[in-house]
Amino acid sequence: MITIGLTTWTEHGSLVGADQARKLTLPEYSEFLPCVELDTPFYGIPRQSSFAKWTQETPEQFQFIIKANQVMTRHRDYQETGAPSVEAVFQQFRDNSRPLVEAGKLKTILLQFPPYFGVSRENILYLQQVRQFLPDLPLAVEFRNKTWYEEIYLKRTLNLLRQLTYSHVIVDEPQTPAGSVPYYPVATNDDLAIFRLHGRNFSGWANQDRNWRNQRTLYRYRESELQALVPDIQRLTATTKEICVIFNNNSGGDAAGNALALKKLLGLEFTGLNPQQIDLF
Repeated sequence: MITIGLTTWTEHGSLVGADQARKLTLPEYSEFLPCVELDTPFYGIPRQSSFAKWTQETPEQFQFIIKANQVMTRHRDYQETGAPSVEAVFQQFRDNSRPLVEAGKLKTILLQFPPYFGVSRENILYLQQVRQFLPDLPLAVEFRNKTWYEEIYLKRTLNLLRQLTYSHVIVDEPQTPAGSVPYYPVATNDDLAIFRLHGRNFSGWANQDRNWRNQRTLYRYRESELQALVPDIQRLTATTKEICVIFNNNSGGDAAGNALALKKLLGLEFTGLNPQQIDLF
């Protein structure tokens, strides 16, 4: 099975023929694509009522990729948030997201580690600890430090992900000297592999000035570039239950158009996307 989604749902007005300024609602978004990546929890863990609302607003088969909180991925120290421990942050994340889990709508929790999270004994132990904190939930790892892919470590990296039942996030991104990892289309979990497509804007990715966040994913994939990804996506379906492709190239509103173009190239039809028939009351 192949699924396609975007990061957030509000920024994709082009799905309904509107410009990027048009803020989409979640029910509107879920008419077109079967999943979404939610990055809100990275900045602050939403209340359980918010997760429950998102569950109710989407079709039965719709699923969410939830980005782990910044404490969980070592972007920020737990003491800065007032939490008593790292474990407490994981527990809050687990408790608040329970409505998604109970509804079968949690595709995975995305652990996107920072560029300074490289290969080390401490970080390997932390990956093991994360699995202990969340022993029965689906987890996916996206590295942003290329040491994990160096020849001396690559085999051990993939084995570690397999042992801990982490889904390997396959990234397509500009290959800058720092803060980038190579495109490596290998799955480590029989249930799920994720492609995250950030675009190929080298200058926007590398130059971290005050406009960096608005420039880093400013890129529109050409049809030939999407077509080049198709063989790897299709190949992994032979050994992996689901391949999910997430487009994150939306600084210029390009993600939705690229997602629909890939959907056509793959010959996909998504069924069960009919939120108008959901009884919200």
